[in-house]
This record gives sequence, structure tokens and C-alpha cells, in this order.
Amino acid sequence: MTNTTATAHIDDALARRNALVLAAAQAFGGASAPIVIGTGGLAGWFLLGDDKSLSTLPVTTFVVGMALGTVPAAMLMHRIGRRLGFQIGALSTMAGGIIAAYGVLTGTFWLLCLGTGFSGVGNAFVQQYRFAAADTASAGFRPKAISWVLAGGVVTGVVGPQVVIFSKDLLAPIPFAGAFLAQVGLGLTTIVILSFLRIPRPPRAEVTGAEIRPVHQVAAQPKFVVAVLCGIVSYGLMSLVMTASPLAMIDCDLTETQAMLGIQWHVIAMFAPSFFTGTLIARYGKEPVIAAGLFLLVASSLVALSGITLAHFWFALVLLGVGWNFGFIGATSLVADTYRPEERGRMQATNDFLIFGFQALASLGSGMVLAVWGWEAVNFIVFPFSALALAMLIWLRRTSRGQVAA
Repeated sequence: MTNTTATAHIDDALARRNALVLAAAQAFGGASAPIVIGTGGLAGWFLLGDDKSLSTLPVTTFVVGMALGTVPAAMLMHRIGRRLGFQIGALSTMAGGIIAAYGVLTGTFWLLCLGTGFSGVGNAFVQQYRFAAADTASAGFRPKAISWVLAGGVVTGVVGPQVVIFSKDLLAPIPFAGAFLAQVGLGLTTIVILSFLRIPRPPRAEVTGAEIRPVHQVAAQPKFVVAVLCGIVSYGLMSLVMTASPLAMIDCDLTETQAMLGIQWHVIAMFAPSFFTGTLIARYGKEPVIAAGLFLLVASSLVALSGITLAHFWFALVLLGVGWNFGFIGATSLVADTYRPEERGRMQATNDFLIFGFQALASLGSGMVLAVWGWEAVNFIVFPFSALALAMLIWLRRTSRGQVAA
């Protein structure tokens, strides 16, 4: 009874339809992230006085909002469903854009941070798109469903930075306020797209007869531990370097437009590989794809350390984006193998809370490290954490083979 009921909602045709809807929602709903990341630090730099060490705090509050929003988002969607929950998340993003724009217009740094925090809460719902795509997918189609959704980020990579470029001076002479306000239009578009989403509610334990394991029991699995660690490292290191990049580029006498175009190419590189990442996972396995992503993160820092020309910054950002894609999609697919359908809400929230909690520390530390020790120090941090994640992947691979052999 348990197995039959638990798989009653598996429907790859429906999963394909939902993945396409969520990919479109990702394209516009996810655009708030490059807007905040690209302009949050610059707006903070503009508003602060001589001490610029907290200039990336608006980006940090965005990530903190994501971390704090993961559990409430999962609980809300468990009660009211994915579609309405995602639409409420878009409303939070819109509210955040209005508050942040008002903060910039009035020169109030804490309001800017509050607004980006609300946008972060909205983005916590966006981060659940990838899990929602997997809700009705079979085990074989699941990595592709996740990849399809993240492929929508290719449009995000163009929309977000271009919105900044064309709207940052919309409310001149105050820079950047117009870019934050543009999130309102993006949120409305996302709400309309999400109206086409159709995802059945997850099966209840009392109906299926399944026993829901405690969170700590599921989280204690070696596969869950390594998957979350790789997600933390992939997302955290990407955030660390990406958050500092626009500031470092301005500090190296490059223009704001060049910095935003660098973020644009970075975001495109984050999501463009999603068209084939699922296929790579199906062919080579999750762990090898994650390992490839970690090696690309290291390669990105090596390029960044080799020079400070526009080409160095842009090429490093592209490698950083592709590395994140392989590492994050691989880790997401790996963690999805560790829980049952009845447990998915709590375990997805636990996974995202840990990842975005550490990402918040990375984004906050990014500005501090850049201000105190410089661009080189930001990139040197990538090496030891990538090595740790690779070591844990090797350990998991050997442990799994040992268990199969036994």
C-alpha cells in the first residue's frame, strides 16, 4: 500500500509540463537575484560614508531572507499547495523592490537592507521551483526536470542585468532606485505564469501508512550530509566571489555597465549548462558532475588571480557560473535521493536553510574580505573548501561501493 500510494502522483508527462511552466517562472521570478546582487553592493557603497566594509550587507540580507524564508515557504506550500505558495513568494519580491527603492531614494541604508531581505524571502520560494519540478517526476526524469527549470535562468541572466542597465537611472539623479522598483513588474509577470502550474498535494503519512522519519534521522545519512555539504560549498563559494566581483571591477577602474555585463554573462553561465546537465548526470552519475563543478570553481579563481583586466573578470565569472551549475544541480539531485515523498517538504527546507544560511555568511564575509585583504584573498578562499568537498565526495563514492560489495 505504501509504495503504490507514494508513487501515485508520479507522472512524467505532467512533470514535463510543470517543468516548462517553472522554467518560465524562473526566468522572471529569479531575475530579482541578479538585480540585488548586481546593484545591492553598489547601492550600499553609494549610501555609506568612508567605511565601506558593510557595502555588501544588502546582498547579505537578501541571502538571509532566503535562508529564513525556506522553512516558512515549505510549511506554507504544504498547507496551501505549490501554485498559491509560489505566487505569495512573488508578492514578497515585489514588496522588497518597493522598500529597497524607497530606501535608496531617501538615503536610508537600513531600509535598503530590509527591502533586499524581503526580496530574499521571495527568492526562497523561487529556490523551491527545482524541487517542485521533481515532485511528479520519476527517478530517471528527476535530474532532467531540475535542469529544465534551472535552464530558465538563461533568460534570467539576460533579464536581470539588462533591467539594471536600463532602469538604474530611471529615478535620476538617485542611482539604482529604479532597478529595485523594476522588481514589481517582474513579480506580476511571474504570478501570471505560475497560474498554469498543476502539482498534486504530497501524500499524507496517515493515508499512505508510511512512517515519517525524524529530520535528524534523514539528515544523518552519509549521502545527505555530502550532498548538503557540496551544495553549501558550490553556492557559498559562488556567492563569495560573485558578490565581490562588481566592487572589485569598479575598484579596478572598470565601469558599472561593464560590471553588470560581467554579472549577466555569469548568470547566463550559471543556467545555460542546465540544458544538458541532467543528461550528464544520467550518463556519468551525480558525484562526477559535482566534482567537475568544484574543479571549475577552482579554475575560476585561478583565472581571477592571473590578472585584473576586463577579460580576466568576465572569463572567471563564466567559469564560476558553470561550476556552480554542475555542483548545485548535482547536489540537488543527490539530496533528492535521500527522502521519501512524505518527507520532502521538511527535508527540502532543511537542505535550503543550511545552504542559504552559509551563503549569507559568504556574502557578508565577501565585502569584509575584499575591503580588508583584497580581491586576491577572496579567490584564495575557494581552494581549501573545494578540496574539502572533493574529499567528501571521494569518501562517499568509496563508502557506497563498499556497501554494494558487502
